Amino acid sequence: MEPTAMQRGARTLTHGQRLLLRRLAARAAAWVRAGRRDDLDGLAAVLGCLLRAVLLLAGAYGAWWALRRWPAALWVLVPLWCWAAVRAIPKAEPEQPAEVPVEADDEPDPAPAPGPPMPTLTDLSDTVSRVGTPHAHLAVIAEALDTTTDQVREALTQHGIPVEPVRMRGRGSSTGVKGDHFPAPAAPSATVVAAGQPNNNNANNAFRITDDPTNPYRHHVHHASH
Repeated sequence: MEPTAMQRGARTLTHGQRLLLRRLAARAAAWVRAGRRDDLDGLAAVLGCLLRAVLLLAGAYGAWWALRRWPAALWVLVPLWCWAAVRAIPKAEPEQPAEVPVEADDEPDPAPAPGPPMPTLTDLSDTVSRVGTPHAHLAVIAEALDTTTDQVREALTQHGIPVEPVRMRGRGSSTGVKGDHFPAPAAPSATVVAAGQPNNNNANNAFRITDDPTNPYRHHVHHASH
């Protein structure tokens, strides 16, 4: 049950009277202690304190005697006392919102590290011809090119090479590319000269290269005389 306005007023007045009495008592005690003489010793040093305490007691007795003699003065003193008690209550200050410290960020954000370069068609073709059986998985191509599978997939898409499930010898089936989707590598020169031998380019030293019908990346070298 919430208190009524009269109950709240009575509690406020009681609280104010307590604060007012504490304040008056603290001031009276401080005034009495101020009568001590530090330059003297013994009873002479505290004689001023005793005298001030007697004056306070005499003043309290005089106020009590005056009220008994003229009780009508309470009609003025009681409202003044209540007003002083209410004034003794400190006013509630509005709560200030907590300030959130803002850290100054003077340093610019570090630039992101550059990603691996996009593989070219030549890189893909050479890698597939080197690691393919004849097909190659994307993960194997990416490892050989020191890049990521996403980069390999994107490069294959850009060059119009389909990505599909393929079977790679020794690795099973996974997403990859078939070897026959790449153009055949350029054939080596028809004339082969061994190291340290004279360059005798006649008809007897000519070779003929043919493709392997079962593997487009395998070639057969035939001597022209055969």
